[in-house]
Amino acid sequence: MPESEDESARLRRLAEIDRRHLWHPFTPMDEWEAEDPPLIIERGEGAYLIDTVGRRYLDGVSSLWVNIHGHRRAEIDEAVRRQLGRIAHSTQLGMSQDAAIALAEKLTTIAPPGLSRVFYSDSGATAVEVALKIAFQYQRQRTPARPEKSKFIALNLAYHGDTVGAVSVGGIDAFHAIFGPLLFETIRAESPYCYRCPRGAQARGAETQPCAVCAGEEIERLILERADETAAVIVEPMVQGAAGIITQREGFLRRVREACDRADVLFIADEVATGFGRTGRMFACEHEGVAPDIMCLAKGITGGYLPLAATLATEEIFGAFRGAPGEGRTFFHGHSYTGNPLGCAAALANLGIFEAEGTIAALGPKIRLFWEELGRLRALPAVGEVRGLGLMAGIELVADRESKRPYPPETRMGRRVTLAARRRGLAIRPLGDVLVFMPPYCVNDEEIAWMAGVAGEAIEEVCS
Repeated sequence: MPESEDESARLRRLAEIDRRHLWHPFTPMDEWEAEDPPLIIERGEGAYLIDTVGRRYLDGVSSLWVNIHGHRRAEIDEAVRRQLGRIAHSTQLGMSQDAAIALAEKLTTIAPPGLSRVFYSDSGATAVEVALKIAFQYQRQRTPARPEKSKFIALNLAYHGDTVGAVSVGGIDAFHAIFGPLLFETIRAESPYCYRCPRGAQARGAETQPCAVCAGEEIERLILERADETAAVIVEPMVQGAAGIITQREGFLRRVREACDRADVLFIADEVATGFGRTGRMFACEHEGVAPDIMCLAKGITGGYLPLAATLATEEIFGAFRGAPGEGRTFFHGHSYTGNPLGCAAALANLGIFEAEGTIAALGPKIRLFWEELGRLRALPAVGEVRGLGLMAGIELVADRESKRPYPPETRMGRRVTLAARRRGLAIRPLGDVLVFMPPYCVNDEEIAWMAGVAGEAIEEVCS
């Protein structure tokens, strides 16, 4: 709709205050301050974001992968209002709260087998931080104790969050390299990035026969070789999200799980991005029939409403923390808002929608259409690969398809394409030159087709 003078003036005022006071995450601030006009969201409705002047944008990345059923779901709105009428927060240190109890029971019911204990925190990074500390302390308190098992194996290009422990097991240089002096040593395995095979197998024409990295042989060997010093392996199951939606081949995850069992090493599944239906199953581990020893959850847990995270562990792990106070076996970790009742109420309502609407089963036809429509983009000269799983897709842009030559980083091609898509009413965000698509599950068939069409138009406009 056309902007009135009042709306235009309000947008300018908000933009000026933003530029004067806000510091945006993962955002080059000089670039942000040059945007004219900047995108400032005021409200949401279903699959759409609505800005301060009333323009609508399809939320193509679910507000950074957290929004599941759409904005302003009546069931979650009501659950939060109802909880507000009771209490907004109480601590879990030395006491409990009914919403947190109910959610813990629900999570352990739907989680992979064996995960019976829930430790709450408030973000994906803190869920991972909790997992790392649990694994480290567990090795010292198990019977028999194995304090020499103190290191972690993680994949290159991994992203597990931005706290110091999570960054230590991360592996994206653009994000993490500067913090090197702060981090603890991690044992690295190559990422199974088949499109840019770390062992050159694709360049040799071995598309149908994965190399040892992508088949999981290398990480399996590493786990077995370093077993005596390894506390745990941490992996994003099936899809490495922030690495550029890098997918794992069938059997990779199961191979990791089985190697951990043989090596007496804990397996941590970081399901922060992949959990709650994003890959077409409730949890990505289910694709390989794998149950981790520790699982990290966040993002979609509250349906995109409130910050909440959970780290789930087995009863065996929990048992190593039992003992008299003087023994010092307690897990000395916590957060002010651990198990926040408002977040737990939103999460319970979110999971209630999964049950009432049969969300996982209903995703099947949408996922098939999603890949059919995105698959058409493979014909574009600037598209190197279209990859992903479920409603989680990445489109890698390249300067030359034959050689897979990337665009020079300074061209900011991915960002330019997303701005072209935004002008058409689609809000997406790139990872370098990989365009990311993770729409909320409420998108309909017409919106899926439209989203793919707009992406194609934006790519052609910018990359021609």
